[in-house]
Amino acid sequence: MDFETKIIVKHDAPKLFREFLARDSWKPEPITFSGVTDCFQPAERQFRLTRQCLEVALECRQPVSIVTKNALVVRDLPILMQMASLHLVHVFVSITTLDPRLARDMEPRTSIPSARLRAVAMLAEAGVPVGVMVAPVIPGLNDAEIPSILEAAQKAGAMTANYILLRLPLDVESVFIEWLERTQPLKAARVLQRIRETRNGKLNSSAWGANGWSVQVSWQNRSRTCFGCSSASMAWMEIFRLQHGRLSATASRVGTDAFLLKTRPLHG
Repeated sequence: MDFETKIIVKHDAPKLFREFLARDSWKPEPITFSGVTDCFQPAERQFRLTRQCLEVALECRQPVSIVTKNALVVRDLPILMQMASLHLVHVFVSITTLDPRLARDMEPRTSIPSARLRAVAMLAEAGVPVGVMVAPVIPGLNDAEIPSILEAAQKAGAMTANYILLRLPLDVESVFIEWLERTQPLKAARVLQRIRETRNGKLNSSAWGANGWSVQVSWQNRSRTCFGCSSASMAWMEIFRLQHGRLSATASRVGTDAFLLKTRPLHG
């Protein structure tokens, strides 16, 4: 697969990011790093492009949200701590499973689950707002781990928890089915059936809200009493919905009030 073997490195990303923020048409709003490609993937150790972009964001007071599966994010703790003090950053660490063997099959070349939890703990201890993204949730494969993942996230210091149900648009569907039958041959048929059960017989849905749920977890009052009460394919959704009703009033928010680019000299 090309996305597994070929990486396009955008060496000018920090410069282009600065130029983008300098546009008169730019109305400051939070920007997400890693909406598609993990900005702390192994190549970042060499190229340090994410770090440079974070430095631009800090200088310009541009708020960002980061999603990553890699513990490399803690390399940039000094920058993230400065951004956090200005309410400019929120980090989500994706934890799909606590089973290192399943993690290796699902997400090769990413940090093992224990390393991700350590990253959550280090971010939380440093005062950087951090949450956990359980994504993708694959019914019949990792959905039963949701309570354990949330418990581990809470112990590590995570403030929030989100989930995203597996999406299979276009050619991704055939790639996923091939991977599933190759790595999980005894579970493949059941997993596909469970996915269809959540989407009215289809493997994918583009309907808004069909693929995820965002929660601000009230860890002290968290309840598991409904896990298993609904159908097996919907139990994980019930967990998140229960917690969604117990949102904390102290949720961390990134803000744009401090955006400075047009009122300060640019360097470089």
